Amino acid sequence: MTDDRQLIKSCLAGNANAQHQLYQQYASVMLGVCYRYTKSMEDAQDVLQEGFINVFKNLAQFKMEGELGAWIRRIMVNAALNYLKRKKRYQYDMLLPEEHLHPVSDDDPIIQLNAKDVAMLIRQLPAGYQTIFNLHAVEGYPHVEIAQMMGITESTSRTQYMRARKLLIDWLTKPGVKKLNHAG
Repeated sequence: MTDDRQLIKSCLAGNANAQHQLYQQYASVMLGVCYRYTKSMEDAQDVLQEGFINVFKNLAQFKMEGELGAWIRRIMVNAALNYLKRKKRYQYDMLLPEEHLHPVSDDDPIIQLNAKDVAMLIRQLPAGYQTIFNLHAVEGYPHVEIAQMMGITESTSRTQYMRARKLLIDWLTKPGVKKLNHAG
């Protein structure tokens, strides 16, 4: 935390090298966070840029009480949600058309998946399902907070999460149903 304190002080003093160092220290991890909520790397990079603008604009508000990375992560999640709202990419439809999906594996009954495969399955969820699943299952936000963040009811958040979870379970357990979208 001591290094973070000095880095923050230097950033707030307008030190461009410190600002670059802060960006370099967190950009790759935060790009992964942004990518979880978007459907393309280009969108994720846009969110990352917007998020870091907010990080530097609000850095003086960081109270040095928690971890800097966690504070930045929250800003990135909020930037992703704002981006999705602006781009009207919250969709609560059920599935993408079948022609956009490709099988993970034909090996049944055992499914051999790594973390990348699971992440790709999550990315295949419709945007609304994907967002709520990531907020709850990955980031750990409670449904009450998700509802407030997204401007929906708590029951909608719970329902969308359960539907996303059911889809993922179906894709992972039913032969011929598990799919991956390799197109990105």
